[in-house]
Parts: sequence; structure tokens; C-alpha cells
Amino acid sequence: MDNAGKEREAVQLMAEAEKRVKASHSFLRGLFGGNARIEEACEMYTRAANMFKMAKNWSEAINCLNAAIDIYTDMGRFTIAAKHHITIAEIYETELVDIEKAITHYEQSADYYKGEESNSSANKCLLKVAAYAAQLEQYQKAIEIYEQVGANTMDNPLLKYSAKDYFFKAGICHFIVDELNAKLALEKYEEMFPAFTDSRECKLLKKLLEAHEEQNSEAYTEAVKEFDSISRLDQWLTTMLLRIKKSIQGDGEGDGDLK
Repeated sequence: MDNAGKEREAVQLMAEAEKRVKASHSFLRGLFGGNARIEEACEMYTRAANMFKMAKNWSEAINCLNAAIDIYTDMGRFTIAAKHHITIAEIYETELVDIEKAITHYEQSADYYKGEESNSSANKCLLKVAAYAAQLEQYQKAIEIYEQVGANTMDNPLLKYSAKDYFFKAGICHFIVDELNAKLALEKYEEMFPAFTDSRECKLLKKLLEAHEEQNSEAYTEAVKEFDSISRLDQWLTTMLLRIKKSIQGDGEGDGDLK
């Protein structure tokens, strides 16, 4: 089926879904299974969204998912609503490249997951929000999330290994804003989570703070290289470390390289 065919089928599914929603609101809905019709409508909206996605009609896919979300939230089915918000966030993230809107939908999804006490799913969404917030230079928002998720995971035997990453990222965000704040935050994280002190992430932060204090661009780059030789820097961390490096005197005119 070509894209036009997929869109036609999607439009038909939307029309059928709308009919079922209207029918479910009729006076006799209790006698004729209003809830079953609503369930069918939600399934049709979801199928229509998938057809629109295949046809790369992103805005209509989002409209269908929002219609399904409205119904699911009215029914108190927040976990399914949360999943649909993630799908919308991913469309904004990868296809429409509207990061602010992606953040909004990840936040909404996290709220619904929290309400259902699905904390692990909520944290995944919040970490997406934090990463994008930092990219958009909304550092305080990113710090709050990283600290909150770090505190939530550090006492969990299965998750505590990840806590060092979240405190590290919070420390990096602090560092971009203010060197002294980063030092104070680092002390706080070590006190809260003693295992952080021996981590490579904590040691790197200390080396970077020292290099920055001395305005030593070479020492900064060397510390990053050493870390990268064992744990490859991802794109987010590379971006953030470059932002800090540019604040070292005399490096502003550099080529923006870390290695």
C-alpha cells in the first residue's frame, strides 16, 4: 500500500473512532456497551496513528494519539496514556525535531507513570527531559532531575551503579553554571553517596575542577582523554565538556576539540 492508501485508511479509521466515541455518549450507552465502543475507538485511533506514521504524516499521527490519550485519561488508564505520550515525544525528537515539545510530552508521561507508581518508567522519561534541558541550557532543571533520580536510585541494590552517572551529570551541569557551585555539589554528592568518591566520574570532575581553577587547558584536555580511553564519551557529555572548556581563558579561540 502506498502512502496515499495508508492515509486514506487512517482517515477512515479516525472517522470510525469518532462515531464510536459519539455513540458511547448517547443516552442509552449503558444498555449498549458504551465502554466497549470507547475501547474500540481507542484501538482505531492507535491503528490510524500507526498508518499515518508509515505514511510519514507526523502531525496527523500526533492528533490520533492525543485523541486516544484524552479517552484513556478519562478512563483512568494512565499507563497506556503515558506510552502514547512517549510515542509523541519520540516523533518530536526524531522526525519533527522540536525538542521543547518532546520535553513536554516526556514530562507528562513521567507524571502519569509516577501516579501509577511506575518509578522506573518515570525515571527513564525524566532522564530524557534532563538531557534535553541541559542541551537547551536549562541547567537548573537538568540538575534537579539528575539529583532527584540519583537520590532515588542510590539505595536500590540493582540501580545504585547508575546513581554515580546521575550525580556526575548533575555536577557537570553545575560546573557549566559556576565552578564554586560544582565544588559544593560534589562535596554534597560524596556525603550522600560515599561510593561516588571512588568512581572514575567523581575523579574526573575533581581533575576538571582543578584544571579550570588553574586555567590549564592542557590538563583539562588530558583528563578528558584519559577518561575517554576507558569509557567513551557520548555526544551529550562531549557537548557539555566543550562548553566548560571554552570558559578556560585563552581557549575561546580554540577549535572546540577535547582530544
